[in-house]
Amino acid sequence: MTETQDSPTPLTADQRNSFLAALLGWMMDAFDYFVVVFVYADIAADFGISLTQVAFITTATLVMRPVGATIFGLWADRMGRRIPLLVDVCFYSLVGFLCAFAPNFTVLLILRLLYGIGMGGEWGLGAALAMEKIPVRRRGFFSGLLQQGYSLGYLLASLASLIVLTGLGLSWRWLFALSIIPALISLLIRARVRESEVWTDTRRQMRMANSSIRDVLLNPAIVRRFGYLILLMTAFNWLSHGTQDIYPTFLQAKHDGGAGLLPGTATGIAVLYNVGATIGGLVFGTLSERYGRRYTIAFCAVLGLPIVPLFALSHTAGLLALGSFLMQVIVQGAWGVIPAHLTEMSPDAIRGFYPGVTYQLGNCLAAFNLPIQQSLAAAHGYPYALIITIVPVLCAVAALTLLGTEAKGIHFGKNLGTATPVAGQGTQ
Repeated sequence: MTETQDSPTPLTADQRNSFLAALLGWMMDAFDYFVVVFVYADIAADFGISLTQVAFITTATLVMRPVGATIFGLWADRMGRRIPLLVDVCFYSLVGFLCAFAPNFTVLLILRLLYGIGMGGEWGLGAALAMEKIPVRRRGFFSGLLQQGYSLGYLLASLASLIVLTGLGLSWRWLFALSIIPALISLLIRARVRESEVWTDTRRQMRMANSSIRDVLLNPAIVRRFGYLILLMTAFNWLSHGTQDIYPTFLQAKHDGGAGLLPGTATGIAVLYNVGATIGGLVFGTLSERYGRRYTIAFCAVLGLPIVPLFALSHTAGLLALGSFLMQVIVQGAWGVIPAHLTEMSPDAIRGFYPGVTYQLGNCLAAFNLPIQQSLAAAHGYPYALIITIVPVLCAVAALTLLGTEAKGIHFGKNLGTATPVAGQGTQ
């Protein structure tokens, strides 16, 4: 089965392995990232520093993601998807494991900087390889499923925290040490994946046309779209991190307007809202095939506005669970469209570089979300910090998405330098 076929037949073994490897890789990236969210207080107590200082661990990771996306993305566009992905998985698996043995905060911060490089390379290459192999008419569903690797990683981090910290009473270091196991499973699956046929065909076309990656990168239309997608992904990343990173702390905090829940209750709520995130990604990713990428995203963003009070102002565990569940359904519902949307908007010649770097530059610009929210919470309380950062971003996601364009249904391997929008889907 090739990318140009829209057959509903089952995926081939190579397609399944490619998708599963991308899903597991992204899931483990998220697991290792969100493990930090659950052990802020433990790390701060262990190293004798403030929560605000610990919050910069996540900022360090986010800031380095564009570096990894650029390095591994350009390598993948020149040499193929497979080898750069294998190297990337080995790199971030080792660095994540070494975090368990950090002797002080400085070493841990450096390791998280390095981990950000590996994390930055994973999403763009994994999404490009998976979407290049998935049949056109099934991209929406698999896009939603792929992006929920992030939510599944968060869910896995929640469960691991509940078992390792609360259940077994072990140190936060064990969470990082154990992350090496599923990462190695991902590596074994990825080693069986064949090279992307779309990449092979694209390189042949570029040689015949005497074209280069540089020519495509400097195309004015591609540059304009690049800037637009960075703005879009900044809003998206601010929304994701704004509704996730500080929320476990808000649930447990007994001061500054926090909910004051027991750690086990707060972790249970985190597990529940990550189930909601997974449901949202699958549902709205699939619906984007019928209603289009842009309208599906905008609908999710607008739907989130009336949920904000329930999400941020509730005081009981039941209402907080409901509010956070619904919020993650719509936030990750919008995100479920993104793997398909960004890869479809990317020229064939630079699909390893383009979606990953736009995504991660947006992440970089949103990297100070957690320290800002933590500072606002200290000054005005957690409910204020959540509302004042989430409401504007929901509006920004809806507006930016509707102002842009989409290329739903485009056939990869047909377009070296542009990703022409589907008729009737708008222009940008």
